[in-house]
Amino acid sequence: MIPGVLAALILIPLAGGIASSLVPRRTEGRARDVALVSSGATLGVALWLWVAFDRSRETMQFEFVREWIPGLGTGIHLGVDGLSLPMVLLTALLTFLATIASSKVSDQVRAYFSLLLILEAGLIGVFLALDLVLFYLFWEVVLIPMFFLIGIWGGERRTYASVKFFVYTLSGSLAMLAGIIALFLSTGGKTFDLIAIAPAAAALPVATQTAIFAAFAVALAVKIPIVPFHTWLPDAHVEAPTAVSVLLAGVLLKMGSYGFLRLGPQLLPEGFSQIAPTLALLGVISIVWGAAVALRQTDLKRLVAYSSISHMGYVMLGIASGTAAGMMGASIQMFSHGLIAGMSFLLVGALYERAHTREIEAFGGIVKVAPVLAGTLVFASFASAGLPGLSGFVGEFLVIVGSFPVFAPHAVIAAAAVVITCGYLLWMLREVVFGPLNAQHAEMPEMTGTEAASILPLGAACLAVGIFPQILEGVMRSSLDALVRALGG
Repeated sequence: MIPGVLAALILIPLAGGIASSLVPRRTEGRARDVALVSSGATLGVALWLWVAFDRSRETMQFEFVREWIPGLGTGIHLGVDGLSLPMVLLTALLTFLATIASSKVSDQVRAYFSLLLILEAGLIGVFLALDLVLFYLFWEVVLIPMFFLIGIWGGERRTYASVKFFVYTLSGSLAMLAGIIALFLSTGGKTFDLIAIAPAAAALPVATQTAIFAAFAVALAVKIPIVPFHTWLPDAHVEAPTAVSVLLAGVLLKMGSYGFLRLGPQLLPEGFSQIAPTLALLGVISIVWGAAVALRQTDLKRLVAYSSISHMGYVMLGIASGTAAGMMGASIQMFSHGLIAGMSFLLVGALYERAHTREIEAFGGIVKVAPVLAGTLVFASFASAGLPGLSGFVGEFLVIVGSFPVFAPHAVIAAAAVVITCGYLLWMLREVVFGPLNAQHAEMPEMTGTEAASILPLGAACLAVGIFPQILEGVMRSSLDALVRALGG
């Protein structure tokens, strides 16, 4: 075991972000090189961690513990298990690919890559933190770089979108802070350490657990986002730069679903069980609403954004089921959606670079001039639709199977909603990829080497997980079994 490996996962991108900001103005293009090296090194550490991880253990591994503010009962406690490791790897992978995809950024280059790396450090910190105060600090840190990345490098309505994102998520975070303080006081006011506080938290009266978890649930639901807390997401996606949309959909949304797993079943099992039916209902509403609204979109980015709301609804339903299959499906869907959404937004960005529009009806027949780009878009759409053999199928299938014994009507509706998903994706493909070639795009360039380097690895990972789901299942199984036992399953 390498001491401090988890701290390195946070410190490497943080140091890279600082270094990027210090690159001399006359050579600010070097900031991109610094970001590539830093994000690549972080990905390398994450891959090493994936190989070295003991899949038979359900307890935390590679723990890093240091005193911080002992008088307050809080310290620096990092750890990784089967729930957090896939999210750490996903964050490192998508940040590295997003850095590659940002090769054409020319405005305030140093600031852009500095914020991108600080965002990565905050995201990884959320998935590794095992102290509630540290968890909350990382949770809040993520808001700052994302606010500026949208607000400075975004589209025409970037100010509106960034402010709306900040207000929504900060409001939810205040509910989380209230829940953390209430949990601390209810368990004796001695520690914020998640591992140490868990037995006392699980022994709290049902009403107390329910009230505290309800506060957590508001913040987590906003971040996922679940209907009716979802309205910030389409605006943020439409205005955000392509690479930022990749991290927003691929990782930021997973903070919410990860929080439900980390702060629910083992910490407040009775509170989780009381609120689970409401979460399942909201999950199904999100599935149907997101898909139905996506069916009416004319902007490619908005279509993918509403698709994300629908797909994250499956995650919420699987978590709420509390079953082994449901939670496994939700966890695989979290990782899978990161791959598929990242690939989709990169493809939309590539099309926008060529056509300077995201209007679906402005395209047509691009398979005739850019078959590789068109074929990759078809692949990503089939993955999003849950085609067997691709990662999207595995997660959604397990969610439906796992939730059926507990929420049968919800599972039936979730399964039927796949038809709507196929509807808007096939309609989009018909308009963009097939049909008569739009003369305006007769000279559309094929996928470039840089674009292929950022997009194709996600397609390969999507295919690998679809054919060999045990790649993820083996890592997640022990930790998820512990959650199911905590719920009495």
